[in-house]
Amino acid sequence: MEFDEYYMGIAMAVRKRANCLGRKVGAVLVKENRVISTGYNGTPEGVKNCIDGGCVRCKKKNEYGRAHYDICICVHAEQNALVTAARFGVSIAECTAYSTLRPCFNCTKEMLQGGIVRVVYLHELGGEHQDIDIHTMYIELQKQFKAGVHWLKMDDPEADWANGKKIDV
Repeated sequence: MEFDEYYMGIAMAVRKRANCLGRKVGAVLVKENRVISTGYNGTPEGVKNCIDGGCVRCKKKNEYGRAHYDICICVHAEQNALVTAARFGVSIAECTAYSTLRPCFNCTKEMLQGGIVRVVYLHELGGEHQDIDIHTMYIELQKQFKAGVHWLKMDDPEADWANGKKIDV
């Protein structure tokens, strides 16, 4: 088994803790071939979980759709991995980030600012950047990772569940 598949397998296990009504995402930060932090998407610590009605955006998905991240209270998997490392004083400089979903615009900015050098993802984000100018900015921003952004093509038997297409596993 290649290391990329190994670490993505860990990210897939981590996402099982996600408590979002939509996508379930897991992220793993790896430095010098060691896992230094993990994260999954969900509400901030101490806040009512999304699956328990904590997030208005998820509760009224038909009204808000996929946009309106500014009213979503959930923390993304990549953000949780970054914050967890910071909370325990672990440097993320020169890390590779593994995520079960291609990181969004904001997570991309935060990972670049933190010194992440490489990103490996399992599923395309899709649909979030309909505006061609914004999509172009997003792709250009992701080109700033020193070691690139890589789509890992591997089997994901829980892809529908993880991408919000069915509720049960």
